[in-house]
Amino acid sequence: MNAKIIIRDTHRGALYEDGVLKEILGPGSYQLRTSMWSPVKREIISVDIRDRSLTIKGQEILTADKVAIRVSILVNFRITDVKAALHNVQSYEDHIYEDVQISTRRFLAVRTLDEILKDRNDISDSVREDVLESAASYGVEISRADVKDLVFPGNLREIMNRVLETERQTEAMLIEAQKNAEAKLIQARADEEVDKIKRDADKALAQQLESSPTLLRLRELEALEKMAQHGGNRFVIGLGDRFTKLMSDD
Repeated sequence: MNAKIIIRDTHRGALYEDGVLKEILGPGSYQLRTSMWSPVKREIISVDIRDRSLTIKGQEILTADKVAIRVSILVNFRITDVKAALHNVQSYEDHIYEDVQISTRRFLAVRTLDEILKDRNDISDSVREDVLESAASYGVEISRADVKDLVFPGNLREIMNRVLETERQTEAMLIEAQKNAEAKLIQARADEEVDKIKRDADKALAQQLESSPTLLRLRELEALEKMAQHGGNRFVIGLGDRFTKLMSDD
């Protein structure tokens, strides 16, 4: 009697004869020949070697400052050694679950809530590094271990929400204050630049008047002309040794 077994690219097959592992089979089609004259019993166990994920559901853990939190971890893994995965432990998925759960508890139990909240990536990185060696011993490679959920007691959640809201409001106020300060600084710099330009212009004009008596005389006449446009003024203009008196009507 023949039985045809197909192993896909995504799997590997463990060939057993009378319960003894004989070979790890790659992808392909295989015939399991059995005969009433042959007492040998053959079987193939298919093992998925693709990347897979496993959620380590929330477990309640006391932090170093006695705050009860619940954390769930999402683990990504794959089988790298089919024989070890089948022979070294009864269930490699159960072992992954236990290893990650214990590692997470060990990590959080020695840290305060503040330390945990500062960077959740610390949890992921620490747990992954902690279980790598153990998982490798039963043929599993852990590629990621990310925090999926971090749940706090109800009253603590309310406090944290208020803190987060206060932080957001404070940040918005700081941004607005910074904008106002920058605007004032820009205006002050602009005013300072305008004053400098005016001072430079006045200085340049004074130098021109000093070096040109004719230009100075023209400036005087311009000033007199402007003043003469207003009634009720008397002007005395000196012309050498003679004076001409100009009178303007009220």
